[in-house]
Amino acid sequence: MIAAAANLAWFASQAGAARHFRWQLRDPAATQARRLQELLQRHATSAFGRQHGFAGIRSAAEFAARVPLSTYEELEPWIDRIRQGEAAVLTADAVTHLVPTSGSSRACKLIPFTAGLQREFDAAIGPWIADLYGRHPRALLGPSYWSISPALQDWSSTPSRVPIGFEDDTRYLGGLRRQLVAATLATPPALRLAGDLESFMLATLVCLLRTRNLRLISVWHPSFLLLLLDALPRHWTSVLEILHTGRWPASLALPPALHSALRLKAEPACARELERLGPDEPRGLWPHLAVISCWTDAHAALGAAAVAKRFPGVALQSKGLLATEAFISLPFAGAHPLAIGSHYFEFIAADGSLQAAHELQLHEIYEVVVSTGGGLWRYRLGDRVQVDGFVARTPSLRFVGRAGAVSDLFGEKLSEEFVTTVLQTLPDPAAEPARFAMLVPDSDGRSGGYTLYWEGAAPPAASALEARLLANPHYAWCRQLGQLRAAQVQVVARDATAAYLRHRARGGAKLGDIKPPALAPAGEWVECFRGAPAG
Repeated sequence: MIAAAANLAWFASQAGAARHFRWQLRDPAATQARRLQELLQRHATSAFGRQHGFAGIRSAAEFAARVPLSTYEELEPWIDRIRQGEAAVLTADAVTHLVPTSGSSRACKLIPFTAGLQREFDAAIGPWIADLYGRHPRALLGPSYWSISPALQDWSSTPSRVPIGFEDDTRYLGGLRRQLVAATLATPPALRLAGDLESFMLATLVCLLRTRNLRLISVWHPSFLLLLLDALPRHWTSVLEILHTGRWPASLALPPALHSALRLKAEPACARELERLGPDEPRGLWPHLAVISCWTDAHAALGAAAVAKRFPGVALQSKGLLATEAFISLPFAGAHPLAIGSHYFEFIAADGSLQAAHELQLHEIYEVVVSTGGGLWRYRLGDRVQVDGFVARTPSLRFVGRAGAVSDLFGEKLSEEFVTTVLQTLPDPAAEPARFAMLVPDSDGRSGGYTLYWEGAAPPAASALEARLLANPHYAWCRQLGQLRAAQVQVVARDATAAYLRHRARGGAKLGDIKPPALAPAGEWVECFRGAPAG
């Protein structure tokens, strides 16, 4: 009842935000022009604003002329000044936190978080939540699971005058909204304090399995939910014992703060009911589950299909494009419109030209450039999107892959978009969806090849993989020249996703940010999957 009341209050509080967003969607050009001027005026007194003459900029053309496109590496010296305690560097607003996130070319980035950036996130979260509960009202009637990223890396020894990381992910919400959301959660935010991935999985499963009235599951990449479900059989006995006795096993070293937050008590009736059901049919474990929200675009489509098969009859909501740096698009009105009122956006077209939001064309693919209240100015996010329609006059966007995600050992030029298409067409449509599929290059400088790491019920033949890769003429030419050997398939018997997540987490990546790619860079992948038995 408490969760339902909090959900209803949260839903009702977002009605105004949804109406305002609908109004903004009708005129993206005017909305973006206002957003740019608001950003420039507010942050003109920052060191970055003074250096680039924000006070004198009157148009998008002047902004583009005075402020160069940037990457994290180019903004890093400014962020280092923030980390050392300097005020008003990239923004006039105080930086409250530096939020760690993974990068495509580096282990970790630290993204400035300000009250202004929080307002920009709120401007997109409001319409999203209003649309989610409006389309799936049964989800209002009970608790929700919003995935939590465990704190697998300790930032306390990193020199910084500004706190690194949030106490919990609900910090993205401010004030009353944060309190309302906390009342709906099946898992406490303190769960992030679990010291290792296995303890985190066990504690999460205990919280979820005692919440039989669970109505909503929201994760980022669907592979994370599959990872939780895969952990059920091996933790099943422990979960039942914990629920029977109300005590954690002595071998599980949980911090006192987490012990207190979990409020564990004996629930023998729940344990007996779960024992009757067993761990193999997750749909029966949460009979009232109404909707699962996760990424479904690009390579995530494989995991989303596997999730849908595990939860027949449960609605699958395709998330928009959201990064630690910015909110790009959101599920709304049956599409994924640009978060037009949150940040100022530009888009790089295939010919290298820059386009405004209102200039985007149907079916065309663009790279996202964003300027935010957190101080990322004309920042190349690295994500590529395709326009798949419009909501009013604002483009709806579908994520297609990372810019620059191309493997080119000898001129074969395999892009992640092409590889994603290959992997989606490999399995027999009637077969069990792949659990994990990632193509990896390797080379000794004179020759090389590609290996597909695959976890699934029916691995594809290497010849089928090779045939599809040969559709790329550059790959075919390198094969004819003998620079590349035929592609191989390496079956990983189990736990491929867990092995990949552990590998990335050890490098400093935040669990919620990790997106297993269709095409990985060269690396020590044999070692990565050594703990996940291969066959």
